[in-house]
Amino acid sequence: MFALLSMGITLGLVLLLAQPAGHYMASVFNDAPSRLDRWFRWIERPLLSLGGVKHSNQTWKQYAGSVLVSNLVMILMVYTLFRLQQYLPLNPAGIPNMEPALAFNTAISFMTNTNLQHYSGESGLSYFSQMVGIVFMMFTAPATALSVSIAFIRGLAGLPLGHFFSDLVRSITRILLPVSFLFSLIFVALGVPQTLDPPAVVQTLEGGVQHIARGPVGSFLSIKELGNNGGGFFGVNSAHPFENPNALSNALQIILMLFIGTALPFTYGIMVGSIKQGRILFMSMGLLFLLLLGGALGAESQGNPVFDSYGFQQAGSMEGKEARFGIAQSTLYAVVTTASETGAVNTMHDTLTPLGGMAALSAMLLNTVFGGAGAGLMNVLMYVIVGVFLCGLMIGRTPEFLGKKIEAREMKLLAVTLLIHPVLILIPTAAALAAVPETISNPGFHGITQVLYEYASSAANNGSGFEGLADNNLFWNMSTAAVMYLGRFLSMITLLAVAGSLASKARIQETSGTLRTDSRGFMVILLGTVLVVGALTFFPVLVLGPIAEYLTL
Repeated sequence: MFALLSMGITLGLVLLLAQPAGHYMASVFNDAPSRLDRWFRWIERPLLSLGGVKHSNQTWKQYAGSVLVSNLVMILMVYTLFRLQQYLPLNPAGIPNMEPALAFNTAISFMTNTNLQHYSGESGLSYFSQMVGIVFMMFTAPATALSVSIAFIRGLAGLPLGHFFSDLVRSITRILLPVSFLFSLIFVALGVPQTLDPPAVVQTLEGGVQHIARGPVGSFLSIKELGNNGGGFFGVNSAHPFENPNALSNALQIILMLFIGTALPFTYGIMVGSIKQGRILFMSMGLLFLLLLGGALGAESQGNPVFDSYGFQQAGSMEGKEARFGIAQSTLYAVVTTASETGAVNTMHDTLTPLGGMAALSAMLLNTVFGGAGAGLMNVLMYVIVGVFLCGLMIGRTPEFLGKKIEAREMKLLAVTLLIHPVLILIPTAAALAAVPETISNPGFHGITQVLYEYASSAANNGSGFEGLADNNLFWNMSTAAVMYLGRFLSMITLLAVAGSLASKARIQETSGTLRTDSRGFMVILLGTVLVVGALTFFPVLVLGPIAEYLTL
């Protein structure tokens, strides 16, 4: 009962913050003069001037080109840093340069907002690489996705798409930087280290010597969660007591992971002039989240009685879970991190029960359960348009959405976008099972789930790992890097093309035959579309993996 109460309080705080945060973000990206300008223009103007940015609007092709070129340049910059880190300052542990394939994978991983780690955090990167390389990308990667999602919303609303670099700077200065700065102070106050001192050398009770890793973790942790990044400063991520010291820090991390994803539906509703429609999107994603959470909790609660850190008896398996948090909080964290496309972990997902692991995996396969900083909302809106189109076909009427006709060009682009995700997951999964079976620790059904999870995490830009894979080698580094990069940018380009196409169309008059997309009836249509498409696409491979494992226990 206590565990459920703590979960309810945490999710209740998320619910309370979602709407005001959504209104704030709408004011940030509103092109009209704002009271916020006097607080942030002093830092934004020099940055935009330095980059030669004029406040003119871009076409969708220009916007997409700016995204691709800027992100590619940042990937090359950080790759070079990783390759030279042993010669750079702030490396008290003397960590050597990353080898080429691993540096390539890591640079793409963090720049695509995935944060898949094929290295152990504290032993793979110097303080300089963590602060200048990793934290830099932890700001620019979510800001990129957030900017693209705002451009997509503007296109749906029939407005100019805006300018990428202006949106990027505003995302950082007005949202990511202030919130992460505040929470950095809170995490440090809760006991998270923030130091440039080398690892502490201590003598153990047995008389041995132990090196305890530490570093500038507090500033790393806040943007890790807020930006839906998820990469750990330490190898065990938020299961490490320095990265997640207590129940309060655990709850704050959950709130930060959901902060932007739960606020964006309300931002969308304000920007398109239909607050009710934004509320419907929030409710739809919330129901999917609760469905996955309920399934995971039900699965993880089966088993022998155990006692959590508070001394309360609970049923379930504690294998791989933090005794400090117990089954309920560990399961909640697992579902939140995959639903928000964050990838941080406070428990080892490889030790989840088959159905509990399938719930976390399904959140990434659907890729619409709140999702990351902007990417999740774009996927949801894609399904909204698909649902409108299907309803139009059933009644023999040209589908309309937000006063714009949905025609062949938009549907072709959306069909391509729908195919990108499963293609990037299923084909590499089959290739890995055939090409490198020796890197999979479990050759049975669980092994299939391990491989499927790795590519689902890469394609969904989540970054959490099922573990059990010997993945720091050329095959895994290069294949997951390709999946992460394509999974990130292909869908961005196609959805920007949809936004550009709709923005150029004249608005048509709404009639009595127009399908209302702000009703609970349409919410059922939307949820049905997401679940049916997801089941048709991924159910066969789920049968071969977690479902088969569950049935053979």
